[in-house]
Amino acid sequence: MIIENVIATIDEIATTHGDHVAYDELGVTHSYSDLKQASDRIAAYITNHHLATGAPIMIYGGQQFEMIASFLGSVKSGHAYVPVDVNSADERLIDIIEIGQPALVIAVDDLPIEITDVPVVTPAQLAEILATPADFSLTQPVSGDDNFYIIFTSGTTGKPKGVQISHTNLLSFANWMLGDDFAWQTGSNVLSQPPYSFDLSVMDWVPTLLSKGTLKALPKATADDFKTLFQTLPTLALNKWVSTPSFADVALLDPEFTQVNHPNLDTFLFCGEVLTKTTAEKLLARFPKAKIFNTYGPTEATVAVTGLPITNDIIANYDKMPIGYANADTQIIIQDPDGVVLPDGQSGEIVIAGPSVSKGYLNNPEKTASAFTTVDGQQAYRTGDLATRDADGLLHYKGRSDFQIKLHGFRIELEEVAQQLQQSQWVEQAVAVPRYDADGKVKQLLAILVAKENDFDKPILLTNAIKAELENIMMPYMMPGRFMYRESMPLTPNGKIDLKGLIAEVNGNA
Repeated sequence: MIIENVIATIDEIATTHGDHVAYDELGVTHSYSDLKQASDRIAAYITNHHLATGAPIMIYGGQQFEMIASFLGSVKSGHAYVPVDVNSADERLIDIIEIGQPALVIAVDDLPIEITDVPVVTPAQLAEILATPADFSLTQPVSGDDNFYIIFTSGTTGKPKGVQISHTNLLSFANWMLGDDFAWQTGSNVLSQPPYSFDLSVMDWVPTLLSKGTLKALPKATADDFKTLFQTLPTLALNKWVSTPSFADVALLDPEFTQVNHPNLDTFLFCGEVLTKTTAEKLLARFPKAKIFNTYGPTEATVAVTGLPITNDIIANYDKMPIGYANADTQIIIQDPDGVVLPDGQSGEIVIAGPSVSKGYLNNPEKTASAFTTVDGQQAYRTGDLATRDADGLLHYKGRSDFQIKLHGFRIELEEVAQQLQQSQWVEQAVAVPRYDADGKVKQLLAILVAKENDFDKPILLTNAIKAELENIMMPYMMPGRFMYRESMPLTPNGKIDLKGLIAEVNGNA
């Protein structure tokens, strides 16, 4: 069945299978009827406040039912939502409000900053909205090329970029996920672990709710405490697992994470970072009945555009896991720096063209013009990712063309980390450098610093002071795991800091 409208499809399930559980947060359940009622009440509230047409709504919180209800309430009322995670740095919230210009903020959790220039729905007000009956009928929902959501990613200037994803973009992704490639069964129990501000979460919640499934939410506090995590996972009765490979690596630390203890877990879906051969081998050994899919895609092309089932044959034949074949409606072009299309076997930049590609960055025409183009009349995005395509059409990822990395599923721009480190009063110069493991996967982010004169007796005390000072400026995942100090930075012949040389040095290749 081809999905033609996300909102109508979820509402239809609420009408025909209203008692079915849509959201289960550690045993606290909400049905599809609950979801429709909650999202309708939020939509009615938004509609009654006559916000500027199409202006986005920022939604702040964690892994709660009210987040999904607010997303759907926003789009039902004709407004894209901007998901912002509860663990975001204060500076990020300020940047998103400044760049995104939301007409309303819905706070599912208490906001860490005071917002005075945009109306705010507090958690208490939201609870009141959800408890108050309201008449609502769909008159102006998000559709077609209207923005459905806007997710903010890292920006090279230190400012995040708001990627605009339309209803049409989302349909391309959702129909691919629910099509023949992934054999996604209706009524599945699906792990919902990535934060909603990370577009990997769209891979769990959207296909699940479009197919009468149940989202099994795993709050961050549970996921971060290994003992609690290991106790909790077997109670979820999962059919499908959606996460970064790194999160699966955490689960694999528990020897009890096996098919025997998860008898119905039949599918692992990975995106967001490199799936290593080691992780794939361990999972196939532990879960012989499960299918493991490696997928690839940037936020700008709606979560993922290529996929492949990773089998024992694939593992035997390749040192690095291929990223798969493209979604049938999507064109993948491999080109050189001059835009010349390269033949099979040659490494070049991935350019993605098709209906899942974003219209561009919100309120940022300059960045949009530099990253987006058109190919054969279709919207296209230059990813900055390098790959080769073999004679069978299989794509093989070859890393980044710039200094952008993936760590624990988060896209991090090394320049942005360096700029934020330099905001410390004790830092003269800073660079951020990735350390890779044997599989070529980033295992640690290092800070190499030239410190200003200071009175700290030991480097660790200086490091602690810098970290404390930057706590509300940097996202936690961007904070380097190790700090190293030097008298001066090595320079290239052009007088620039030799970042490539430093990367080689910390990885033993100097």
